[in-house]
Amino acid sequence: MHTRRLKSTLICLAVLGALSAAPVMAQTAGTPVSTSTTNHESTRLSTEFTSFAGSSANSQALVTGLRDGTAITLTETTAATATTPSTTTTTTFTPDTGKMGYGNVKIALSLTEAILAKDGITDPTAAELTAALNGGTLVLADGTSIDLKGVLAQRAAGEGWGQIAKADGFKLGDVMRSPKAAGVAAANGHAHVHVEKVELAKTHGVDHAGKPEHVAKVDRPDRPSKPDRPEHPDHPDHAGRPGG
Repeated sequence: MHTRRLKSTLICLAVLGALSAAPVMAQTAGTPVSTSTTNHESTRLSTEFTSFAGSSANSQALVTGLRDGTAITLTETTAATATTPSTTTTTTFTPDTGKMGYGNVKIALSLTEAILAKDGITDPTAAELTAALNGGTLVLADGTSIDLKGVLAQRAAGEGWGQIAKADGFKLGDVMRSPKAAGVAAANGHAHVHVEKVELAKTHGVDHAGKPEHVAKVDRPDRPSKPDRPEHPDHPDHAGRPGG
């Protein structure tokens, strides 16, 4: 009898122990996912666009700002010459699009690089980058100008990435494979232009933070039109009924 009671007591203790551990297991299961994947994607994109942005700091600022929808500050330092000292300037702007996923960040930066390369700018300044992203005008040394609608401004207005690429004479697939090469191939006589002044577009002051994030969609090919159906021959008139 004592042996049976001892066994029953041990079983009860084991059950109570398992129940007390259950909340701990549930809490462990609800632990947020590690941010290592997010950090890896951010680092990968920053590295990919370092040369285009002019520095690793500028590239990281672009990726982070586009991802979070926050203000982006780009820094540019000009080397000293025999007559002038080195200078450092900063350009700050807020993306028109609000928050974006990393896939959309990559598309936006790729289109920006291709558009500038098409206009003969392969080593853009901070101001030129800002104009290509949010809109602006590039005034050239000969007095002519290049109007940039702004990749982010067009996206915020509801245009798809494919539409934006097509409007600038690109195929989105070509841009994603090699942005700079696509831009150079589409260049129309613009080779290493010298920009005298950059006039940035005024921000609209619209708060996009509350809008849901748009997922990049691949443009579907146009469906082939259906062949016209053959017309039915006219039916002959029916003879009158007998007795009619």
